[in-house]
This record gives sequence, structure tokens and C-alpha cells, in this order.
Amino acid sequence: MIAPLADANPDVRPIAQRPAHGTGGPLDRTGFVWAGFEWARNPYYLLIIIYIFAPYFARDIIGADLMASGELDGLDPETARATANAQGQATIASVTKWAGFIAALTAPFLGAALDRGGRLKPVLAITVGAISLCSALLWFAIPGGQGFSTATIMALLVIAYVSFTYSEVTHNAMLSVAGGPGKLSMISGLGLALGNLAATLIFVALVVLFVLPSLIQWPFAEPQFGIDVASFEHMRIAGPICAVWFVAFSIPFFLHAKDPGVAGQSWPAAVRDGARSVIQTFREAAKYRELLKFLVARMFYQDAMAAMLALGAVYVALFLNWDFLDMLCYAIVASAFAFAGGLFGGWLEAKVGVKQALIIEIVGMIIALVLQLSITRESLGFGLIDNYQVWDGMVFQTLSDLVYLSLICVVAVTATASISGSRSMLVTLAPSGRSGEFFGLYAIAGTVTVWMGPLLVEYLTLWSNSQRIGMASIGLLFAIGLAVLMSVKVSHRGAA
Repeated sequence: MIAPLADANPDVRPIAQRPAHGTGGPLDRTGFVWAGFEWARNPYYLLIIIYIFAPYFARDIIGADLMASGELDGLDPETARATANAQGQATIASVTKWAGFIAALTAPFLGAALDRGGRLKPVLAITVGAISLCSALLWFAIPGGQGFSTATIMALLVIAYVSFTYSEVTHNAMLSVAGGPGKLSMISGLGLALGNLAATLIFVALVVLFVLPSLIQWPFAEPQFGIDVASFEHMRIAGPICAVWFVAFSIPFFLHAKDPGVAGQSWPAAVRDGARSVIQTFREAAKYRELLKFLVARMFYQDAMAAMLALGAVYVALFLNWDFLDMLCYAIVASAFAFAGGLFGGWLEAKVGVKQALIIEIVGMIIALVLQLSITRESLGFGLIDNYQVWDGMVFQTLSDLVYLSLICVVAVTATASISGSRSMLVTLAPSGRSGEFFGLYAIAGTVTVWMGPLLVEYLTLWSNSQRIGMASIGLLFAIGLAVLMSVKVSHRGAA
């Protein structure tokens, strides 16, 4: 076992004694409330960053405002639409890029400070407040400059995204005491499953309360609560809903979750000592070779996955021209399969080991990405199969639509399972008693190139004026991450 860093570096004060692990499993109170926090938090990521607000912001604000500005008047309609769509996708990529850049510079230091400071729940409460406030203010994101400016909306998204990353670091630092060592992967998977289940319920509510009444006057004669669909209120309401949901369902966690922090510890001293510890950790990288190789691998495959999820909905909304009902149904299906993915990940780890499970999941995402990029409104398989109308229903009428939807199911299962597996891998490889610090480094492995992936998508999309070429760039990150992961050696502490 590697000695605590304070023993090797006299400038770093000793880490306060904390429990190495908890007891119980995913259905015991401590484990369940840890998982339940993702029921509260994850709908923000799914509704705002992926499925509803990001496509709305890209198409109905960025793209529509560009079309209305007259800048594209000299172009033919198809080129003008492609240019507006590319600008919308590039803007969302820019938001993700800047948020990732900020988080990459700060998250590891936060994680190290969490290992040395006091209670973690107050830190988590601050992030809950920041995310909820920014989310609620997205109600004022109105096309045509009637609400907040584009720059203000982007700033709110960046602040919330960075706060979301901080909440992940803090919440993950509490995983080790949420249950027994052999139960952490199931607790982690349950959290992801609950988060996707919560989002699915909200998506269904949006369809039933607002979208179907506006289209077919069923099950209500008109959208409920006075929502005006013509003013995009059915999309903008996602922000306030997520804010209220997050605050309300965080309460059980703050009341009952086990906090590994030690009361009375000095946070200023923890920040200073944590910064020294992170620097020392990088200097002594050779001691943690396998763990750091894993973090490098995750740095690439997690960024590819984040770009695939965060920009995938924007891509399909613009490239395949899916409307809001299509997007909601897409989100419901994806979230339902992601719920299954959270449970599947724990099962697969138990069967083949955490490393092999991660490899299977990453390969699945790569295959799905290639097949997705082969689909257009005219054909599938890079032109080998002509697209045609399958039925005349309200959603997913063509073969391209249905095949893309089926690939989303694969992505949802494998992506969610890989998130759970990555957390389990970190717990398996990290030195005992320093999970917060290494979850900080874990966060940087998921954020240090988050700006790079969206940067590739942003610039290649603008350079080529093609959404497909922009999205294809994330395949390179997947390939690098997979290659490095395959070289990681897992000790007897975890599955090989």
C-alpha cells in the first residue's frame, strides 16, 4: 500500500482520520440516499445539457437569430440552413469547451481539499444552489433578443456546468462511505439508473401536459398551466422544473447521507494543503502508474462520450430535422435505456471484471457512433441504403429515424454503464483514504480535454460547414482512450 502523501512531504499536514469505507448495499439507507442524489441532480444534465435546452438554444435561438439577421440572405436555402445549424452546434460546443477548461484547472484541487477539510455536505449545498439558480434563470432564454442575451445564456450554462462538475467531485468523494467495498459498483449503478428514471418521468410529463395538447388536443384541450407553445415556453420551462426538482429531492440526501468529512477542520488550510498534495502527486506519478494510466484513458474516452451525449441531441435535431416531439420521445427512450444501463453496468462488472466491462462498453459506443454518422435524411450506411418512409405516425416516420433511435439505445446503455464502471475502477485503483483527491484527478481526467473535444467539433464544424465532419472528430478521442485503457493492469483488489 502506498503511504499517505503527508508522510512523504512534511509540508503537507496529516490528513484527518476518516472511515475507509461504509457498510451495507444499495438498498440500505446510506447507499440509497447517496444514489438518490443522482435522482435529484441528473435531470438537469439530461434535460438542459443534452435533450431539451441545448437543441433549443442551438436551433431556435442561435440558428434562428442568424437566419433572421440577414447575414445568410445571399445563400441558397439549404446552404443557409446548414450554416445556421453549424453555428448552433459550434456555439453549444463552445459552452462545453469553456466549462471544461475552467473545471479542468480547479477540480483536482477541490478534490484534494475535500480529503483534508471539514464536512462535505455544505460544499455540495453550494453547488446545488448554483446549479438550481442558473437552471431557473434559463426561463428567460427567449429568441429574438426578447430575454437574456446570448452571452448571458452562455454564461449561465458555463457556471452551471462547472458547478455540476464540482458536485460530481464532492458527491463521488462520499461514495466510499456509502456502502461496503463490494457494493459500491451497485450503489453507483443505482444512482445512474435513478437519475435517468427521474428524467424519463419529467420527459413524459412534458409530452402529456404540453406537447400533445398543443398538437392533437389530447389528453387535455390545451397545454396546462397557461404554457404558450408559440413562445417556446414548453422548452424554456425545463430550466425551472429542473431547479425545483433538484432542490426538493436533495433534501433526503442532506438529512441522511453519510459524510466522511471531519467537523472542525480548517478549509483554508485544506485548500493550501490540497494544492500541495496535488502538485506532489503529479511529481510522484510513477508511484501511481496504473491509476494515472487509467485517468489518461478516461481523459479521452470520457471526453468523447461527453461530446457524443452533449452534442448528439443537437446534431440529430438539426441534421435529421427532428421536431420537439421527436426529441422528447428520443429522450424518453434514451433515458429508459440509460436506466437499464446503470443496472447492466454493475452486472457486467460482476461477470467479466471492471476493466473488461469498460472495454466492451467503449467499443459499443464507437460502433454506434460510426453507424450514426452513416445516416442522413436521404440514406443509411454512407449511401448504401436509401431512406424511405416506414409509417405516417407523429414521430420517427422514416427508416433513418428508426435506425438512429435504435443506435441511441445502444449508446444510452453503454455510456451509462461506462460511467458507473469508471467510478468503480477509480475506487479499485486509488490509494486507501485518498478517494477525494483522486476523484479530483478523476474529474480532471473527464474535464481536462472536455474543452478539446468540443473544440474539435466546433472548429471542424465551422471549417467544413458540416455537422457530420464535426461530430466525427470525437472518434479519435475514443480510439486513444481505448488504447490506453487496454494497457492498464488491475490488481487483485478489483476484477482483472
